[in-house]
Amino acid sequence: MKTRKRFLAVLLIAVFAVLSLTGCHGSRGRAAFQVPEQLDESAKIELTFWAKNDTNKTQTTIYEKAISDFEALYPNIKVNMRLYTDYGKIYNDVITNIATNTTPNICITYPDHIATYMTGDNVVVPLDSLMGDERYGLAGSELKFDAPSKEEIVPQFLSECAIGGTTYALPYMRSTEACYVNKTFVEKLGYELPDVLTWDFVWEVSEAATKKDADGNFAVNGQKVMIPFIDKSTDNMMIQMLKQRDAGYSTDSGEVELFNDTTKEILMTVAEHAKTGAFSTFKISSYPANFLDAGQCIFAIDSTAGATWMGSHAPLSDISKDKFVEFETAVRMFPQYDPENPRMISQGPSICIFNKEDPQIVLASWLFTQYLISNDVQIAYSQTEGYVPVTTKAQNAAEYQDYLSRSGEDNNLYYDVKISAAKLLIDNVQYTFVTPVFNGSTSLRDAAGQLIENVTKSVRRKATVDDAYLENLFSEVTALYRLDQTSMRNQGTEGGDKDMGPLPTASKALLITLGVTWVLIGAYYIRERMKASQNN
Repeated sequence: MKTRKRFLAVLLIAVFAVLSLTGCHGSRGRAAFQVPEQLDESAKIELTFWAKNDTNKTQTTIYEKAISDFEALYPNIKVNMRLYTDYGKIYNDVITNIATNTTPNICITYPDHIATYMTGDNVVVPLDSLMGDERYGLAGSELKFDAPSKEEIVPQFLSECAIGGTTYALPYMRSTEACYVNKTFVEKLGYELPDVLTWDFVWEVSEAATKKDADGNFAVNGQKVMIPFIDKSTDNMMIQMLKQRDAGYSTDSGEVELFNDTTKEILMTVAEHAKTGAFSTFKISSYPANFLDAGQCIFAIDSTAGATWMGSHAPLSDISKDKFVEFETAVRMFPQYDPENPRMISQGPSICIFNKEDPQIVLASWLFTQYLISNDVQIAYSQTEGYVPVTTKAQNAAEYQDYLSRSGEDNNLYYDVKISAAKLLIDNVQYTFVTPVFNGSTSLRDAAGQLIENVTKSVRRKATVDDAYLENLFSEVTALYRLDQTSMRNQGTEGGDKDMGPLPTASKALLITLGVTWVLIGAYYIRERMKASQNN
């Protein structure tokens, strides 16, 4: 009898132990955030801020100054910054920390990522009520700094932060894709550079640049190396080409439309030019800027935020000074199929806030988020690269207008390529678009780029790219990124089914423990019945 009681007691202890574990760490649900009546300035509040920075130390200094100035305005709030080298690492760490309720308070990230963060109840704070709050909202009466109003945020940029009709972030900086062109080489090949590049023009010039002289050097540059056209982000390349052709990519609700006949046409064209050596990608060959600056590339596509790496006098170039080749750098819109109706992607980091049990902490997070889009921060940060401020308040400020007007005065703050890249987006924001955001949109984006990468690698390895190859490629990429699963559909959209994502580790442990417990109870019951039967 004592053995039986001891056995059952052990089983119950195991069950309650796992239940308590999941109660502490596995719950994703929190109460919805409610704006407090007043910020409690007597309470000490500590915030964690995750941001991205790599080699641009000026940006780090701007973050540090923003934190210092904000803390001077709100002495009871301390902001601890953690810097990452890329947004992918931020994304991975946030996903890992959601299950244990150890997310940061403020995070610079992308809407695609936020859609995945929203795999539980009230993980990311919706911002609509906060933005409209008369006291602490945008340009609110209780703010201790000059924040922009909602109307002063560029509408296209703010709309990018909405998921299912609800705003879950504020835009921080915006950029688009640009084509950085060695104009000197284009003219040397006998062509005149148009104001708007077309795909036909880019492919034709790129093929012309593959010609070699009798010594085996490329005729256009006299070097052993020339990759006429290199694209930094093949996911953006495919997405923009499909958009320009009015072809499918995905629906707003997350249905995958990527694998279509237009995609096949694009991939066949990519294969044709990769085979001759006229085209390559960053993942295969390295940074487009390194080849452009050394006179080994004619069309280098990268973000406008990467402008400081581009050109004969690029201040942040990764190559040694002796490798630079003197040439005229032109900045053009991403190549188009129809130059009369251009389409270009809008991208760039946004800021989201994570929900916490103490609403005072969330309110403090919101205040710092607003501070990051105030003029002082926006103008200073945008001047470091080819980013554009997200508010008309900053764009129209005398300080920023003066900055734009001084293009070419030096090769640092007023570097002409960088300022041209910023103007490219400011002047063409009406032609920008964004892709639908849902839980799984990050995987779909990766898949779009993978198609181009695989085709380019295949032809370099002498493989035949035909219909059979492409059908097989579609199947492989679909499986690799799990695009055939129903969880890709109706995610993060108003009225759609909500994908809660994979179970947290503690929840899995609970289910396993419960299963094992019932098996043991069953086995114990059968054993006791057999003993009783034998005794009878």
